[in-house]
This record gives sequence, structure tokens and C-alpha cells, in this order.
Amino acid sequence: MEKAERRPYRMGARAAAMEATRTHILRTAVALWMQHWYDEVTLADIAKAAEVSVQTIVNRFGGKEGLADAAADWLAGRVADDRRAPAGDVKAIVAVLIADYELHGDANARWGVDAERIPAIARAIAGARSQHRAWLEQVFSDRLPAGGPAREHALNLHYAATDVALWKLWRRDLGLSREETERAMHDMVIAIDPRRSSDE
Repeated sequence: MEKAERRPYRMGARAAAMEATRTHILRTAVALWMQHWYDEVTLADIAKAAEVSVQTIVNRFGGKEGLADAAADWLAGRVADDRRAPAGDVKAIVAVLIADYELHGDANARWGVDAERIPAIARAIAGARSQHRAWLEQVFSDRLPAGGPAREHALNLHYAATDVALWKLWRRDLGLSREETERAMHDMVIAIDPRRSSDE
């Protein structure tokens, strides 16, 4: 009877340890890909940094592309958690978004280049765009028309005004400070008047 009681506990502890290892590998892979191009980071690099074997990574993810897919999903969840802002508060929404781009913006730019030839990165970029659009619909719900083409037009304008490529233009290409970038994005969002028809 005592052995039967211990077995579920051991299985639960083992599952928890396996999940912890999986999360540690994902966190390590994301950290390395945040700093380097996809091709520059090998499974051996990730294994060494995570203090696991390459075989452990292969067993859990099937290889580098499988790991990239899982890492993109894991990162999307983290970004969703970090992007909490009250709906309708443009200043807070932009501040949250700029904070996210300060952490991930440069990596996003590299991934955009890699997406042209690496399917896992292309899927991650597509997922991130979809997630960003859904987030905009939520936080700007009070600024968007009820439906139809006018809503789609206003959403597209909000998307363009808050895109990571615009952050890169301001921060990296034009050399604006974080504060200047935040103010510029805020002003662009405020300037969008969803009540105005795209026909005008």
C-alpha cells in the first residue's frame, strides 16, 4: 500500500521536473536568439547554456526548428502577460508597448529577416502579428468603430502606428530616445480619428 501511494507522487515530481527542464531550455534558447541571428545559435550552444545535452533538446523538441516553434509559442505567452494595459488609456498602452519593444524590438528585426528562409521563424512572426492585432482590438476597443470597413480601416491605422518597425525606425534609424519614441507613438495614435471616414 505504501509503494502504491508513493508512485503517483514520484510520477508527479518527475513530470514537474521535466516541465521545468523544458521551460529552462525554452528560456535559454529565447535569450540566445534575442542576442544573435538564428543561424549563429546551434543546438550545442543552447545545450551548453542550458546545461543539458543536445539529445535532451532533440528528445523534447525534435530539433532546432521544433525548438524554435516551441520557443515562439512560449515567448508569445510571456509577451501577452507583459502587455497588460487598461483599455482606452492611450498613454499606458503606448508605455507598455514601448517597454516590450525595448526588450524584444531588435530581435524582432532580425527575425523579420530570418523569416524569409526559415519556416519556424515565419510562423512565429505571423503569430506575433496576429497576437498584436488581437491585442490592439482589445485595448483600443473604445476607439474603434462598431464594425465593417470603418472598423477595419481604424484598426489598420492603429496597427501601423504601433508596429515594431516604426519603433525600429525611430529608435535605431533616427536615433530618438525612448521618451521621444514613446511621445511620437502616442501622438500618432491620438491623431487617428476613427470617426473620420476613409472616403473623406
